[in-house]
Amino acid sequence: MLVLMLTAAVATMVRAHTLCRVHTVRTGKVFKSNVQLQGDPLFYAFPNTFVLKNACKADISVYLGQKVFLTINNFESSLLPLTVPKSLAVGVPSITSAHFVSGSLVLFVISGKGYSYDYHENTWRKLEGISEPVSHISGDVCCFKGSFCLELSNNLFAYLRGGQIPGTNIYFSDNGGFSFQLMNTDKLSHLRGTLGGIFHLHSMSQVGVLMVENNLGTFHYMEYPLNHSMGISFSYKNLLEVIMKPYQRGFMVLWNQKSILVSSNSGQIVEHVRLIDQKIFTDLDVELANISIYSVASNAYELAFLVAEDHLYYGSQSYMGTYVIKLPHQPLWSKHTSIHFEDIGILQVLTPVADPHFAAYDFDKCTVNVQSSLMDEKLALQPCNVELLESTMINTMFTIDMNSKLKLSALMIPRKGENPTPVVMVSNPHALGFKASLNEFGNTFDGNSKYKLDIELKQQHHWGNSDFNFTASIKRHAISSVTVDIADKTLSCVDLKPLSTLISVGCDMTKKIVVQNKISACTMGILNPVQLQKNYTYTIEKEAYDPINHNGEAQDDLIVFYEYKDLGCPRLVYYDKPWKPVVELWKNGIVEEIMNAEYVISEINGLATYSYSLTAATANCRSQPQNWSTFESDIEKEEPFLWNRENYVSCHEDNKDNPLLWPNVEYQVLGGRTNNRVIFGQRNGIYTFHLSVVDPYYSYCNLNTIFSVYVHGALPVTKFQPSLTILLMVTTTLLTAWLAYAIPKQLRSEKGQRLLGFCYQILQFCLGVCFCTWLRGKLRQWLRPRRVKDRNRGKMRVAQKHPET
Repeated sequence: MLVLMLTAAVATMVRAHTLCRVHTVRTGKVFKSNVQLQGDPLFYAFPNTFVLKNACKADISVYLGQKVFLTINNFESSLLPLTVPKSLAVGVPSITSAHFVSGSLVLFVISGKGYSYDYHENTWRKLEGISEPVSHISGDVCCFKGSFCLELSNNLFAYLRGGQIPGTNIYFSDNGGFSFQLMNTDKLSHLRGTLGGIFHLHSMSQVGVLMVENNLGTFHYMEYPLNHSMGISFSYKNLLEVIMKPYQRGFMVLWNQKSILVSSNSGQIVEHVRLIDQKIFTDLDVELANISIYSVASNAYELAFLVAEDHLYYGSQSYMGTYVIKLPHQPLWSKHTSIHFEDIGILQVLTPVADPHFAAYDFDKCTVNVQSSLMDEKLALQPCNVELLESTMINTMFTIDMNSKLKLSALMIPRKGENPTPVVMVSNPHALGFKASLNEFGNTFDGNSKYKLDIELKQQHHWGNSDFNFTASIKRHAISSVTVDIADKTLSCVDLKPLSTLISVGCDMTKKIVVQNKISACTMGILNPVQLQKNYTYTIEKEAYDPINHNGEAQDDLIVFYEYKDLGCPRLVYYDKPWKPVVELWKNGIVEEIMNAEYVISEINGLATYSYSLTAATANCRSQPQNWSTFESDIEKEEPFLWNRENYVSCHEDNKDNPLLWPNVEYQVLGGRTNNRVIFGQRNGIYTFHLSVVDPYYSYCNLNTIFSVYVHGALPVTKFQPSLTILLMVTTTLLTAWLAYAIPKQLRSEKGQRLLGFCYQILQFCLGVCFCTWLRGKLRQWLRPRRVKDRNRGKMRVAQKHPET
């Protein structure tokens, strides 16, 4: 028992003075193998090492050094060095850049050319569209689920670091690297210097360009409102590698062997790392410290680097600054050693080890528990001043649509006797604003106070307290992260990570619009829903519709199949009553409101027997309004919603390029500030409409729907012109009145008497003829049956005289 106690004591003393224990990963080598490498072995083009982590799949990584290894199980097995097929003829197989994309693909730049490698299929492919040498591929991976996040991850750049601007080709991809296109660099024409990198900065909805001139680096931005400004310049003497930290929070690390810089706002301010040494805070100048950085590791919240002088530094990166401390010394460095984070507060030191008998390499792994290491009394760190910081908002992506708001909350429990200060930060204050309040709402069992942090977020534009030139365009969707952290948190709060989530200021995919249908043709008994579901068809007269392509007039009647599944029963509308559809906005299956935004409708079969109640003048337009004829050139594209929020221009604003020249044209926009309505012509029948919301300030979504109406109450169209009918009626009336006056007067004259006598004789003659004809007919009808009877009697007599026959 005494021996066991002494052994445990010695082990405790050893652990107290060592960062980690080294163990070797060796698998699959029980039996001798003759496996040989196929292809050209890859190697890292730079003299240091680096482990590239897949931000969305923690167990997948690429080790870059004198050999290159790709693991799908966090280096928990022996691995063959990664090779590229000789058939690709890459030349010198040196890698200058690597980047994980969605699926099982990783992109490499090998000898100035781009390649993709599928590690599940073990297949290589040369990237399409890159015709000039490049050195790096950059992107900002998004790990949330959904098509929106996938779209962010698919945006990539390929560029040559150190190339002259203007003059250097830059390539972009919007399909995850499947193909690249040459970027139009007109927006960069004002820049001068060499290219340090170009990056999708989704945390600010920007594209950032790092330019280098006179040993100074500066970030420039391509989108409003930062396109007319630039970041603060910083020292850039040698080429810097740029690490985009995950989760779109705006954090970056720029480093080489003699410098390490950080930014917490997408390059607007680039600053030194702060070194903590015996409670003294200083800027870390790598050159003055006479150290050489060999490998850098980072995750969303932490930073670590190993120097060739065999020291390991660890720090946390927050909006309040990046602070590092030198961990207790332990010999770890070799020319093959690299570091990476396995998890929050878990740092792994990795060294590939060659095996003289097998082609596969083993790995020496040394796992550092940072929280335990920081407990060393020699470091003199204050204990963490917060016991708990939690919220339901983490690992969730939220959406704020136009005119919407979002409420979040967090719970904080400080360490007893401490009074920490929570801080809320947004990465894109140009698009997203917030208001926060902290309230005490109880105590824990041991007497600690509990605090609730309430956060209300909405578009910066709607807060009304920002300068116009600071606020991003409200028409353009944007992205921002929201982070809750402790402003005065100590470095020992390793396990207390900040609370962060991603906010999309854009289309809420749970929204849709529905045209209200309280009175339908089915409920009023005009149409039968059973018949509508049985391949119901109806006819549109050729006089009533225009062909969709507008190529001449219709030649034949149009037979239309009614889509009951999509349309349901048609809404009932009286033909001569001005009408406007009532549009409901639904969200998550619940009616939010009756929409009052501007929208347009179009009859999908070309029916043209309806008009609008307002003109440009009566709608109070200040410029010429758009109408469907504006988009006739795009009709052949067969897109149902050619007129939408992207191309809509309101006529209620002054427009020097489109003044109001024709005030009497129809105003074809419904909703909004006008009471414009639809007037149906004298035709009964079904109309099927597309409805598209064109108001750019109502929602970021392209809200549209399809609906049908049944117009009733119209009398048949007259075959004669109303003016001709009135003329005939008036003429007949006048003629009758004249005859009523003239005929009696003429009959009293001699001529009238002779005419009357002549007419009397004609009448008598006609009556006599008619009477004689009538008598003659009656006589024939009477005589015919008598003849038939006499004939029958004669036959009977003959039969009686000759019975033998």
